[in-house]
Amino acid sequence: MTDVLRRGRASLAFGFFAQGATFALLVTRIPAIQDRYGISDALLPVFLAAVPVLAGIGSVTTEQLVKRVRPSRLLRWSQPLVLLALLGVGAGGHGQMAEVAVALGAFGLAVGALDASMNMLGVSLQRAYGRSIMLSFHAAYSLGGIMGASLAWVGAHWHLALWVSYLPVVAVLLPATLAGSRWYVDGEPGPAAAGQDGGGEVVFRLLLPLCLVMTFAYIGDSTVSNWSAKYLQDVLGSSEQLATVPYNVYMVTTLVGRTVGDFGVRRFGAVAVVRLGALVAAGGFAVVAAAPGAWVGMLGFTLLGLGLCVLVPQTFAAAGRLLPGASDAAVARLNIFNYVGFLVGSPLVGALGDSWSYRGAMLVPMVLVLVTLVYARSFATEPDRYGGGHERRRTADVGRGSNGL
Repeated sequence: MTDVLRRGRASLAFGFFAQGATFALLVTRIPAIQDRYGISDALLPVFLAAVPVLAGIGSVTTEQLVKRVRPSRLLRWSQPLVLLALLGVGAGGHGQMAEVAVALGAFGLAVGALDASMNMLGVSLQRAYGRSIMLSFHAAYSLGGIMGASLAWVGAHWHLALWVSYLPVVAVLLPATLAGSRWYVDGEPGPAAAGQDGGGEVVFRLLLPLCLVMTFAYIGDSTVSNWSAKYLQDVLGSSEQLATVPYNVYMVTTLVGRTVGDFGVRRFGAVAVVRLGALVAAGGFAVVAAAPGAWVGMLGFTLLGLGLCVLVPQTFAAAGRLLPGASDAAVARLNIFNYVGFLVGSPLVGALGDSWSYRGAMLVPMVLVLVTLVYARSFATEPDRYGGGHERRRTADVGRGSNGL
């Protein structure tokens, strides 16, 4: 494997890490953002929904831009914009809702381009390596999320102003990501199979099963991030302090699962890993729904992290294998359903919990995750099977690095 590929992989992993930290710093300080700008409880969902909606627009725009601009260049400049938008969220004056609206809007548009472009590079690098490495990038994202959430806890514990919490992180990550972007590698598109030339209708029809899996995975993920603390405290009777633990446990187990997941894909194939992940995640929701107390509930959230963590990276990887000649377009379109799941998941569980029961509400994402089993075969493309005698010969010609574009 060439030094170009190794540097490209390391720099892209750092980009995933930086984005995980940035996103965690935003979402874990939402109460502080609400207090600083005087956003009412009724208005807060509008602000929060606007971010994934604009991110979806950013992802659609990226699909068109990559026809003219390499994904590495889009990633190089969208990541600093995300970091500066985060700083803007924390730097506005007290009660200035217009300022935070603009900052969150910029964050949403930039993060859509960022998510799409960095997964495009991940898919093309995996093609160049000829073996599963996609989970390792998302493991770096999980590690960044743990770091960001920890820094957010420090800021909340010491009652630091938002800009004081955000400024050191941006000051470190912004120049570091710009420097690392010199080594991003743009892979060449794979050969287009007959009838899979990337036309809009064809791409959507082929991607539909993966779009559903992506949506279901993010419904499960948003259920954990938005409702785990409330569920543990209000339903299972835990203390307020213990109720903060499930999300951290979930992030740690996603890191563990993604760290070892690539080895599982190489040994057993993507289909087996996705099926196992769906079953483990469904089991986690079942344990959470039936838990008699907080500690059993914690076990359920642990299983959720181990199960859900493989679905999203493997869905992006499957899109790249399914449409090798149009992988950038496939990733951009698939990325939209990341935000669809995020938008649907939290309100769905909340509405079911209020009108029915929160235990019953946990069964809905469980069923949706199980539907993934129906579409598991979509994760296999025979010529691109990894491991177990099916690993492809590594590709030496991966195109130019982004340096000099």
